Amino acid sequence: MLMAEQRELLCEYGRRAVDLGLVIGTAGNLSVRAGDLVAITPAGVALDRMTPEDCPVLDVAGRLVSGERQPSSETPMHLSVYASTDARAVVHTHSVFGTVVATTMRELPAVHYNILLLGGETVRVAEYATYGTAELAANMRQAMADRRAALLANHGGVTIGPDLDSAFEAARLLEWLCEVYVRAKAVGEPRVLTHEQLAAVRERAANPPAFPRGERPVSTSRTPDAPEACDG
Repeated sequence: MLMAEQRELLCEYGRRAVDLGLVIGTAGNLSVRAGDLVAITPAGVALDRMTPEDCPVLDVAGRLVSGERQPSSETPMHLSVYASTDARAVVHTHSVFGTVVATTMRELPAVHYNILLLGGETVRVAEYATYGTAELAANMRQAMADRRAALLANHGGVTIGPDLDSAFEAARLLEWLCEVYVRAKAVGEPRVLTHEQLAAVRERAANPPAFPRGERPVSTSRTPDAPEACDG
């Protein structure tokens, strides 16, 4: 079977997307690129009910190469990503908090420094267009410029990555950031990190502290080791 490994991965991550509530019903779609071929989830099939054989394979020009089912209606958006970026995977979700933000905001602000993992200090919201159209693909491409994620107005979210695992983790992070913003808004006006604060995060990440290695002190007691704390 052509692109057998990639089609298996689409099924695996499709099930995970449903389990985590990132999609509902037949909404949402995923794809993986290998060379000049793209394996994508099929139209009209729930992501947790797909088989590898259900997932069609296209070339980058959009011609069907393998598979009996038609590709996702959002195929133009996926192919647009591959034509304009070096991404090798795309995840499109209809997650609840992402869609809430995409319905009410022009962009998701930096309520947490991990937004930088998505490529910038904000996540842009693409202008609304009918699903599956070249117009939506163009709007998404503009919002995605220099980013790993974008939101689609009144629709959902799109994330990209060098592989499906990276793109999927970006989708999880995008939903978490949107949930933090929505829940914070219910309590009060969320504080947004400044450019200077985010620059300091970049500097910290580029130059992490180095702790000298030393011998562990010998203890005369038999008390159990204390658990280690972690801040990520």
